Amino acid sequence: MSPDAQTVFVVDDDKSLRDSLRWLLESIRLQVETFDSAESFIGAFDPLRSGCLVLDVRMPGLSGPELMDRLNRLGSSLPIIFLSAHGDVPLAVRAMKGGAVDFLQKPYNNQLFIERVREALDRDLRQRQERRRHDGVSASLAALSERERQVLERVVAGKSNKVIARELDISHKTVEAHRSRLMQKMGASSFAELLQMVLTGGEQAA
Repeated sequence: MSPDAQTVFVVDDDKSLRDSLRWLLESIRLQVETFDSAESFIGAFDPLRSGCLVLDVRMPGLSGPELMDRLNRLGSSLPIIFLSAHGDVPLAVRAMKGGAVDFLQKPYNNQLFIERVREALDRDLRQRQERRRHDGVSASLAALSERERQVLERVVAGKSNKVIARELDISHKTVEAHRSRLMQKMGASSFAELLQMVLTGGEQAA
């Protein structure tokens, strides 16, 4: 299965609830995988897989919040929706601070649950697209020569070709050539696009 094929992972020790959630989610053509414990989910966890996690709070062994903490340490970005029949304010606050996108009480409203799942899947998709974009910018920056990186640093700082040429002790035409090549390597069609890529790519140009 492609890592980009989104899956709703359901972790709950109640078989009837797992079966109910599977039926509900598959009825709207979503891919579903269910687990009866946090430990079984950890055993099958693949950080490359896309989707969201529907997680019970109180389970034998690792609890839902404990699984969330474990996943956070593993660098997981799966959006988490907590379900609980024992929800209280402190637990909900901990869940949200840990990165959960929602906290729903059992019994849940089917339509509200579906809406929250779709929102979590949309969030997961946006996060993965942003990471791919970031990784692409980082790879492009790494492919620049040392001189191209020196030029890029000064271009981003708003310096003219004349000033760059003087600072680097090279000709104006050489600066233009470096600018052209680095634009091609970065895949930028304009200075504004180049600036946005460097400033939002999570990397420094120098």
